[in-house]
Amino acid sequence: MTSRPRVVRALLCAVIAAAVVVPVARSAAAAPAFNYAEALQKSLWFYDAQRSGALPEDNRVSWRGDSALTDGADVGVDLTGGFYDAGDHVKFGLPFAATMTMLAWGALEEPAAYARSGQLDHLKANLRWGTDWIIKAHPEPNVVYGQVGKGDDDHRWWGPAEVMPMARPAYKVDASCPGSDLAGEYAAAMAAASLVFRDSDPAYSATLLTHARQLYSFADTYRGRYSDCITDAQSFYRSWSGYQDELVWGAIWLHKATGDAGYLAKAETEYDRLATEPQSTERSYRWTIAWDDKSYGAYVLLAELTGGDRYFTDANRWLDYWTVGHNGNRVRYSPGGQAVLDTWGSLRYAANTAFVAMVHAENVTDPVRKARYHDFGVRQVNYILGDNPRSSSYVVGFGQNPPRNPHHRTAHGAWLDSSKTPEISRHVLYGALVGGPSTNNDAYVDNRDDYVANEVALDYNAGFTSALVKLYDEFGGAPLADFPPVETPDMDEIYVQAGVSQSSATFTEVKMFAYNRSAFPARAVTDGVVRYYFTLDGATQPGQITATANYNQCGAPSAPKRHAGAVYYVEVRCAGDIAPAGQSAWRREIQLRLTSAGTWDPANDWSYQGLTAAQATTDNIIIADASGVLWGETPDGGTPDPDPDPDPTPDPDPDPTPDPDPTGPVVVQHRTANSSPTENQIRGAVRVRNTGDAPLDLAATTLRYWFTGDGAQSFQVWCDYAAVGCANVRMSVVRLPSARTGADHYVQIAFTAGTVPPGQDSGEIQLRVAKADWSPLDQTDDHSYSGATAAYRDAPRVTAHTGSTLSWGTEP
Repeated sequence: MTSRPRVVRALLCAVIAAAVVVPVARSAAAAPAFNYAEALQKSLWFYDAQRSGALPEDNRVSWRGDSALTDGADVGVDLTGGFYDAGDHVKFGLPFAATMTMLAWGALEEPAAYARSGQLDHLKANLRWGTDWIIKAHPEPNVVYGQVGKGDDDHRWWGPAEVMPMARPAYKVDASCPGSDLAGEYAAAMAAASLVFRDSDPAYSATLLTHARQLYSFADTYRGRYSDCITDAQSFYRSWSGYQDELVWGAIWLHKATGDAGYLAKAETEYDRLATEPQSTERSYRWTIAWDDKSYGAYVLLAELTGGDRYFTDANRWLDYWTVGHNGNRVRYSPGGQAVLDTWGSLRYAANTAFVAMVHAENVTDPVRKARYHDFGVRQVNYILGDNPRSSSYVVGFGQNPPRNPHHRTAHGAWLDSSKTPEISRHVLYGALVGGPSTNNDAYVDNRDDYVANEVALDYNAGFTSALVKLYDEFGGAPLADFPPVETPDMDEIYVQAGVSQSSATFTEVKMFAYNRSAFPARAVTDGVVRYYFTLDGATQPGQITATANYNQCGAPSAPKRHAGAVYYVEVRCAGDIAPAGQSAWRREIQLRLTSAGTWDPANDWSYQGLTAAQATTDNIIIADASGVLWGETPDGGTPDPDPDPDPTPDPDPDPTPDPDPTGPVVVQHRTANSSPTENQIRGAVRVRNTGDAPLDLAATTLRYWFTGDGAQSFQVWCDYAAVGCANVRMSVVRLPSARTGADHYVQIAFTAGTVPPGQDSGEIQLRVAKADWSPLDQTDDHSYSGATAAYRDAPRVTAHTGSTLSWGTEP
């Protein structure tokens, strides 16, 4: 909101600026002009990119898809939707709710500017996306869910949100273990948002206000820090400031939303217990408003609401610390003019303070402070947008030389569970404010792995967005007419590469890889099929063609199926998902051999065309799933039935007859990483020892870890580390055609390269196996499980084959 006409304020500020020297780098009047409408437009779009759940039809981010569709299933509450916190995929409730409050505050300050900029509907859509989730997260008056996803598990994996493989537990606070800070911030967010929707959707506004009242009552009645109960949050968003600030903050926003004087009285009473500086009676001033501490916002809003001197004194002291200093204390400044409070996310703190400083500037009557706080806010935002010694923007996709590689998994578009590949992020995360310089030196490097400088987050853009709408209102600008752009794939996403391994007068063997590095959006190929087309030569009949697989990470090849005329195909069904989710997840290998008892000439085979001994991309081998053909062309250019002959239980590749006693120079050693035999993953490591006199070729060696699946679920398998490199390790889970004692599946570990010298070992190979639904696995009856041991020991029940010969161990 504005307290007087803009032109009057501008003239007043100009007069003051001419008479008063303010020791804060350059004055706002000297700052370059920026298109604040474009910056606002893009900053709001960043929140669209952070959405979780089933996306709406008007989704504005072409490279985002549905994700995390089972959130809350573990507790029987629908917790889908909401926003991912940062460049990871945890939903952290406290910073998320603080973001919603700050965005709503900006809308209430400048409703006309939002409408004029064309961004009001986008703001409301994102606010509603957030408050809809808070409604879900508040299923009972005294129950609040404050986190979905386990921080460490989430952070260990690097990939797009649409194909997350890890379990996502939900965490709550309730009367038995409360979180006044969490519930109080939820109350503030709901109350502030209710004001935004009051005129356009009064029924929804009333619903938000009902939740806000209940949430505040819960926060006030059952007191405690949320991170003492949701302990997983302690390493990420611990409630350092406690809950007193949220009790004041929530009451302020409920008073603003209801007009109830009781809430204002409550805010003033609780205000007396806000923190002070150490060994001082002065209210805290050497920090700022952020996800954890709302005291500084309370100073400003209570000054506005009551006109009380103590509130103005506290607010002025805080903002003086950020500008000219107070009692010899002043926030650090860089040579280029950035106010630097802390190492991590320094620009976030500057932007938050800038917004609230500009709000307070409209309420103070002292003309010196009015200009000081206003100009400080303008200067900090302009620094972010490019008025800095680097002449570079800190907002992705805006201005000159903006960041290109923020620390953001989905925007990166990785497929190998690695932040290194690809080098340049595949998507532009428009509007995202990066953390910025880690100290007061104006230095910054666009490095994805430097998460201090390049992290992006919901709360980073919160005060920044609200500051931008104020600058748009004052200085103008125009939103881009053609925004957002629709991104198109930058490379083949789902595709096949193949090469000829062997060929003779009676057979052809082709090594094929089905790949998935999709990112537009990322998606899994579920229960897909790979089809290889060939032509029957002369009088050869379909029954004279035998399809086998020497090595196969999918199911057994089918019998020949007629496509048209003499053209047939065989298909290999790949159960489970091929997804851009890691080394062992993004591709499947199939070594297909077609053998003819009649005549055989591959030269006229559709899928053979263009193949050489070297692996190369081919359009003539099909990948399809239930939705249709995902890659490739059929011989006549048509599109076949995506699944003409489904077989729900395809035969696996293994020979059901146990192999004879082992012979060979191979010893397999194993250690477990499970603390309990009934966890939701099989975790361990193996290594291969060469006891012979000649080098051992790992490419000719295959290991099998035998286990019981405990149900009909499909499995996921990961190579977490390998001394020979996970890129050289191929892992898959194979179901046996009939169960054996101690096993109905095995994990097959194969190698594409590597040798082990005599008397040495391969080094460690770490593996994990889990069900698709992450339900528990009981290892006590597994053939290859030998009890918990952290040390390597010989594992005669983990078998090894050299070629087709059992060279170590005993099968079940």
